[in-house]
Amino acid sequence: MSRTVHFLASSLAAIFLSGCATMAPKYERPAAPVPSAFPTGDAYPATGAPETPIADLGWRTFFTDPKLKTVIAQALANNRDLRVAILNIQEARQQYRVQGAAELPTINGTASATYEHTPSDVALGSIGSAFKGFNVPKDGIGFQEYAASLGISDYELDLWGRVRSLSKQALEQYLSTVEARRETEITLVSEVATDYLTYAADVQKLKVAKDTLASDQASYDLTVAKFKAGVASELDVRQAETALEQARSAIATYTTQTAQDVNALTLVVGATVDPALLPTGQDDSLSTLPDVPAGLTSAVLLSRPDVLEAEHTLKSYNANIGAARAAFFPTVSLTTSTGGASINLTHLFNANNGSWTFQPNISLPIFDGGANLARLRYAKAEKAVAVAQYEKTIQTAFREVADALAQRGTVDDLLASQARLTNAASKALTLSTARYQRGSDTYVNVLSAQLNLYTAQQSQITARLTRASNLVALYRTLGGGAETPAP
Repeated sequence: MSRTVHFLASSLAAIFLSGCATMAPKYERPAAPVPSAFPTGDAYPATGAPETPIADLGWRTFFTDPKLKTVIAQALANNRDLRVAILNIQEARQQYRVQGAAELPTINGTASATYEHTPSDVALGSIGSAFKGFNVPKDGIGFQEYAASLGISDYELDLWGRVRSLSKQALEQYLSTVEARRETEITLVSEVATDYLTYAADVQKLKVAKDTLASDQASYDLTVAKFKAGVASELDVRQAETALEQARSAIATYTTQTAQDVNALTLVVGATVDPALLPTGQDDSLSTLPDVPAGLTSAVLLSRPDVLEAEHTLKSYNANIGAARAAFFPTVSLTTSTGGASINLTHLFNANNGSWTFQPNISLPIFDGGANLARLRYAKAEKAVAVAQYEKTIQTAFREVADALAQRGTVDDLLASQARLTNAASKALTLSTARYQRGSDTYVNVLSAQLNLYTAQQSQITARLTRASNLVALYRTLGGGAETPAP
């Protein structure tokens, strides 16, 4: 048995000394094809100094509304796109393990027994001429043999790093799926928040439409009463009726829209959302956002999961070049075994019954019709494509962040302006109504003031939605953050 252990140890030593390097090119991250600084100017915000950058904020920290947090958690548990991303990780992990196992030899243990019986007539015919007078038992001749061995079969000595390059490629593909899962999660959180905010805005617009209907109904009833009293004209009645029906039309529109918003939220969540979790209107405290980091540069893009995913894909193609290069060199494989054989089971492991084999094999590519060269060129072309895709991913990320920052720099001014506009339109309606009731103004001006107020209110709701959506966009475009544990 000691001889078997010594033999296997010698074989494994030869295997592990077969080489450490690969023929893959040294990886160098491509230079980012974007400016180092984001745009500046009137549209962009002044930078502050937050305690925690957005990229380090988990969604449970970023979003503060308890109902929204519950809906997001439900989406993370049920959304099918996220499930696919998680399953892709599991698939890539097992593929990496399969490929990584090729770097180590597979040791097999075998045991066999052979039992043979030859009839006496056959035995006499076979040996009778050679062994005169040999007594053959009437029931024939029996034979038995036992064997046991440990061995390594067709293991490739990775002298040129081909197997290690393929293992590196599988590892980078696995890491790419991990980043893809992060990107899917961040995108899902952003989609849920956006759909939730959109529903809240449409509910608020529906409220405004209903309030406007109530006001228009009162105006219509008053105008009809004045018409019957001979104080107002039929034109005033018809104008009041027009405003009334416009309000009813708006209610029907936003009733449909809110129902469709719920359908969209249900799809992205992957399950029915409890109506008790839906917002009853707009709330400016749905999320929290620190100031944009001081001195924010485009280097922050390198931490985005989609950029990291593209880089891991690039690294996998870089490793594949090493495997393609190694194919030009000889392939050395090794088959070994050691054990014992005996016709007596109790003597199987005796020292004088030992057996072993050592079978190295060398395969040298001489002519392959240019296949290896084509594979190498193909691997290099794949890497060139991956470089371009990586650069395009960074460019797209830069544009998304720049757009979000541009909106961030002006959205507060927009919201403040819309609030002042709504306030002015409300006062204008009050004055127009008072003038009409005193008989010093026409009803047309009242209707115009009503329309202006309604439009201003709707625009204010849209501005609040824009601001809230911009916070979500900054969370997503700046890389979001890892999910923090539930409290």
